[in-house]
Amino acid sequence: MNAFCKLLGAASACLFVSSAALAEEQEFAGNYQLISATRKILDTGQIEDTFGKKPKGLAMYGKDGHFVILITYDGRPKPESIDKMTDQQRADLHRMMTAYGGTYTYDGSKVVHHLDLAWNEVWAGTTNIRDVQRDGDRIIYVARPAPFASDGKISVVTLVWEKMK
Repeated sequence: MNAFCKLLGAASACLFVSSAALAEEQEFAGNYQLISATRKILDTGQIEDTFGKKPKGLAMYGKDGHFVILITYDGRPKPESIDKMTDQQRADLHRMMTAYGGTYTYDGSKVVHHLDLAWNEVWAGTTNIRDVQRDGDRIIYVARPAPFASDGKISVVTLVWEKMK
């Protein structure tokens, strides 16, 4: 009987932990607007705006475990029209954005993104981890050190997102 009680207790603990993790993920789900983005270049310690002074961004986390993120840099050029857009303008627009999506898990301290698609094919099929701090309706992502997409410098990116109501 004692072994059965231990097994039942262990199973109950697992269910409680799983329920708590699910509750965290459900509370995390929603749409977020980008408030700020900075990066610290590890070699120099320099901190700079990641995507310009006023980037725009939207992060959408579904309760079903899917997500998509789109960020556009501040100061993107606006071509006259789609039919008159040059290849250079297309390249410049692509260079001044980031977008990716797939599935995610959130455990209260980090979000793990499993990328199924990305604006940069190098990212497709990879996993990225963001340490997360919560501050009311805001979440603060701190990326693990990695080469920055535009220049390859090893950087730590910090993004502040605010939940949309």
